[in-house]
Amino acid sequence: MNWKYFIYGAISLMIVSCGSRQEINYMKDIDSIALENSIKNSRVDFQPGDQLIISVSAKDMEVVKPFNQNYSSSTTTTQYSIPSSNSLPQQVPVSGPTYTVDTNGDIIFPQIGAISTKNENIETLRTKLTDLLREYVKNPIVDVRLINFKVSVLGEVTKPGTYVIPDGNTTLLGALGLAGDLTPFGVRNNILVVRNTDGQINKERIDLTSANFINSPYYYLKQNDVVYVQPNPNREKAARVDPNTGLYISVASVIASITVGILALIKK
Repeated sequence: MNWKYFIYGAISLMIVSCGSRQEINYMKDIDSIALENSIKNSRVDFQPGDQLIISVSAKDMEVVKPFNQNYSSSTTTTQYSIPSSNSLPQQVPVSGPTYTVDTNGDIIFPQIGAISTKNENIETLRTKLTDLLREYVKNPIVDVRLINFKVSVLGEVTKPGTYVIPDGNTTLLGALGLAGDLTPFGVRNNILVVRNTDGQINKERIDLTSANFINSPYYYLKQNDVVYVQPNPNREKAARVDPNTGLYISVASVIASITVGILALIKK
């Protein structure tokens, strides 16, 4: 055996392997991007069908009772968090005065009537309600929660599916984390995000290997966004192969072994 060629081959294999691992890294140029530029995209606007729990409190709770109607019984939702271990998602009960955003983008609030949620998010709606309630209550405290926020992560991820996020706020990386991250066959520089905005379907391709994507309006996901990770050519080729190929090879190997054994016995 020529050891010189063996060494050259081993070195070449190491170089190729290192290059492949580097492509898997996310946001390689993160230090060159100003993270604060993405804060402006962090607020999720409400959409028709969103379910909000809105509770009002004050020093005198009797005064705010009229504004805490439509109280729902306790329901249970699945609380997801970005997995840092093998722990399972926890079931978390949520309850309170519940309001559904209608097709016009309004909620019907007790004593006040229709309140528009268009172009509003949790922070701005809380401020809006607080200002309205000051006419009736001294120093009102308003709490707003979005309880049915969900996104779907499909394709080459470890755990594809739809994830409900009760705090109503997640990023593209957070959603991929919930899905167990990309598989080794996932294409990291061409992630597809599909968004339905007022009946209009918008699509965006995201390159996770560049930190520039944190400035995209698709970095912070919105209600019902769909994230799709496409497979690389190796996965596509494997998908076209007969799934029983391995079984056929195993059977053929056994038959070949038996045949060789029989021939050996005959020769004796």
